[in-house]
Amino acid sequence: MTGPVTGAAVTGTVDVHAHVLLPTLHAEVERRAPELVAEAAALDLRRNGAASQAVSGPMIGMRIPKLTDVNVRLADMDAQGVERQWVSASPNHFYPWAPEGLAVWVAGEANRLIADYVAQAPDRLTGLGLVPMQHPERMVEYLDDAVLGRGLAGVEISSFAGDVELSDPRLEPFWARAAELGIVIFLHPFGCSLDERLDRFYLANTVGQPTENAVALSHLIFAGVLDRHPALKIVAAHGGGYLPTVIGRSDHAWNVRPDARGCEHPPSTYLRKVWFDTVVHDSRTLHALVEVAGEDRVVLGSDYPFDMGLDDPVTKIREAELAEDITQRILGGNAAALLETKRTA
Repeated sequence: MTGPVTGAAVTGTVDVHAHVLLPTLHAEVERRAPELVAEAAALDLRRNGAASQAVSGPMIGMRIPKLTDVNVRLADMDAQGVERQWVSASPNHFYPWAPEGLAVWVAGEANRLIADYVAQAPDRLTGLGLVPMQHPERMVEYLDDAVLGRGLAGVEISSFAGDVELSDPRLEPFWARAAELGIVIFLHPFGCSLDERLDRFYLANTVGQPTENAVALSHLIFAGVLDRHPALKIVAAHGGGYLPTVIGRSDHAWNVRPDARGCEHPPSTYLRKVWFDTVVHDSRTLHALVEVAGEDRVVLGSDYPFDMGLDDPVTKIREAELAEDITQRILGGNAAALLETKRTA
């Protein structure tokens, strides 16, 4: 990595969904667990299909400079009119199959590398770390490592990890600590449990990612996590997937089925207790998201620099022709408000 760099402040616009690749971390994971890495690669191939993998490999290869070089990132941000990015690890670094020793090393090393990366441009970049979600008993330790040890703004988690869902009681200490610290939890899936059913036409992403978002948020809501920890700051990638646009079905289930009554209020209530990024790809869905979640709960995202992201995220927001005050909140005000709480030990 190069030394500190700076970029001109642009507009006050904040992109909460942007990724960094950590090649040295992955190389070490491959060295420590070659058989497990090979098994994970075979699962990815099975889930995505050969045709999609043949496209994704070169796509990522072309974007390595954007994923690793701070100067390239800042130039792209300037071109987009983005002042600040929240930078999180590319989800391939979750390694949900890793045994405890490797998983905690990954979390600690990722937190160090991300902190070093954003320190190259602290006026433009905010970092989010990782926790070993498949080992819930270690999550608080590495949440503290990310936030208190490395000065990051929060952590990124997947939609599930092995047998750990967001409704898992073993996550209660993690939720409590995250609420206590007032930090951001960025919910971003990697892979989809539907596996081979989505192995063509890039359905693993176009259908799988929104599905995973919806399932994860539903676990969170129906289990009453947001009742028990109302101060949580959870930002859902990809506009929360399918859940916001079909939330009426969840409300109906809550009204008619006792087994869907794990939360105190109708599920739609909790959409106004979560934040959602704008990676939804069309103005109609963005309008619907603002309507169901609230104008203070939608934040600009791009999924930089992947091909399923938004190359010009600011223009995408403006094309929706929302009221100017709402547009300004989405472009930066809501994200700024999310980081206002001071983190203490």
